[in-house]
Amino acid sequence: MATQVSAKEVSALRAKTGAGMMDCKKALLETGGDVQKAIDYLKQKGIAKAEKRTGRTAAQGVIESYVHFNSRVGVLVELNCETDFVARTDDFKALARDIALHVASANPIAVTEDEVPADFIEHEKSIFVKQVEESGKPEPVRQKIVEGKLKKLLQEKVLLDQPFVKDDKKSVGQLVKEVSGKVGENIVVRRVVRYELGEE
Repeated sequence: MATQVSAKEVSALRAKTGAGMMDCKKALLETGGDVQKAIDYLKQKGIAKAEKRTGRTAAQGVIESYVHFNSRVGVLVELNCETDFVARTDDFKALARDIALHVASANPIAVTEDEVPADFIEHEKSIFVKQVEESGKPEPVRQKIVEGKLKKLLQEKVLLDQPFVKDDKKSVGQLVKEVSGKVGENIVVRRVVRYELGEE
């Protein structure tokens, strides 16, 4: 297992597979920097093909609902794929159910990082800035600390970045990619709505 890989190697693997930067880096580290083995690793995980499908239109799918056993939390999830055939498969339906269950438990504020409200980011950032101001560390170091804290917060709040409640070794985004690789179609979490009894 390699201890480090260069950005150039990661970019080259990404160009060949269409997989994300972090997935490519992990694949190279896991395979000791062997490019062919890294490609195989990504294919086995269903990531390489899934990434190449992301540009394809996904207008079919299901709307899945979940109501918690105490009837205090309810969730609706719209999960899209490319064909009605895949929308009817057990794998796709199971993914929709798993995401609805996850949303009920983890309460994300957005599906992707792009959808996080700017005022939320600014508010949280201002809190982190105040926290590190008292540390006495140099300004560039403080900026890095703030960026790190913000990144960690978004991982906790953004659905596709959150650790999956049934298996915290993978994110919800990785779960979606795995199922996408299995069914052979682009899968998109279009939107989620979570209701909790009594909340404004």
